Amino acid sequence: MPSVPAGLASDLHRYLQDARDAVLRAVDGVPEYDARRPLTPTGTNLLGLVKHLAGVEIGYLSEAVGRPAPTLPWDADGSVREGGDMWLRADETRDWVLGLYREAWALSDASLAALPLDHPAEPSWWPEATRRTTFGHLVVRVTAETAQHAGHLEILREQLDGQAGHDHDMVDDAGWDRFLATIQAAADAHRGV
Repeated sequence: MPSVPAGLASDLHRYLQDARDAVLRAVDGVPEYDARRPLTPTGTNLLGLVKHLAGVEIGYLSEAVGRPAPTLPWDADGSVREGGDMWLRADETRDWVLGLYREAWALSDASLAALPLDHPAEPSWWPEATRRTTFGHLVVRVTAETAQHAGHLEILREQLDGQAGHDHDMVDDAGWDRFLATIQAAADAHRGV
């Protein structure tokens, strides 16, 4: 196997942490009800995505590489098969899920510090024929999934209360109004087409 260039693990960690931070920004300050309720027809909700991402990190960056990891309640009771990792039960608190997510970070960061990217990995829930991979492959996968869900969270948050991503303040309100009007005018040219 080729050696991993020095610094690649550090770069991957930085991108992963940027996405993690975006996840937390998207849920910060959202009222409890809005953070839990389904915001799409398929049930997507803010704290459910955080819960899911905690499981993703623990599963891929700890369990799959043979490092210590907590047993997640939705894995233990089998509810993961019915989407139990995608929403918070009434007795699960915001503090609990945010703490679990931070615990997942710490475990993942310890794996990043201890393992080379070419370290063998085997996610037990993958089909046997494709199960053998590398830690580096899983780090890329987790980083991509975290960034994707951070984007989902930012859009949901913007729909809830108008708060957008961290670079939204680059333009003032009048600038956004002009920008939206320009996009709408371009779309209007295709009404009924």
